[in-house]
Amino acid sequence: MSQLSEFALQADYNRLMNQRQYNACANLSEAQLKQDQGAFFKSVLGTLNHILVGDIIWLKRFAAHPCSQKPLAYVNQLAKPASLDSLLFTDLSELHKERDKIDAFIIDWIGNLDEGAMRECITYTNMAGERFSKPMPSLITHLFLHQVHHRGQVTTLLSQYGVDFGETDLIELIDEC
Repeated sequence: MSQLSEFALQADYNRLMNQRQYNACANLSEAQLKQDQGAFFKSVLGTLNHILVGDIIWLKRFAAHPCSQKPLAYVNQLAKPASLDSLLFTDLSELHKERDKIDAFIIDWIGNLDEGAMRECITYTNMAGERFSKPMPSLITHLFLHQVHHRGQVTTLLSQYGVDFGETDLIELIDEC
């Protein structure tokens, strides 16, 4: 499987898991969504917002590169979150709508990348003002793994409320040989 095909699979998996996670979160009350459970970003809602914040920050960095400007134009128009714990949305349904939009843009963006892009570097400034230049493929991997990490936290928080998230294995999306 080529690197681009692998990223397309990860983008599809990302969207599927986000859809399932938001559907599971819809079983919680507003109070449960906002309750501080001691997670990195306190609550289910705080963690879901953080995942979106991270995506926006990274996608804006990718959008600065010529090969990504057009498919990520929507994200480039969004305001840069002020901090990693920014609450962009306090309403789960509004957050879910934006999550769906961003997931669609990720899939489109990945689908528009070519092998040349896989040899490019992305130069960016982190939230602390430090400048870096790193290979695009490694940063794309980071984008997806960041989501996996924090979705795992949300599934733990859901289980504390008695909500079973169900399967999270990538294997269901991998084609047979």
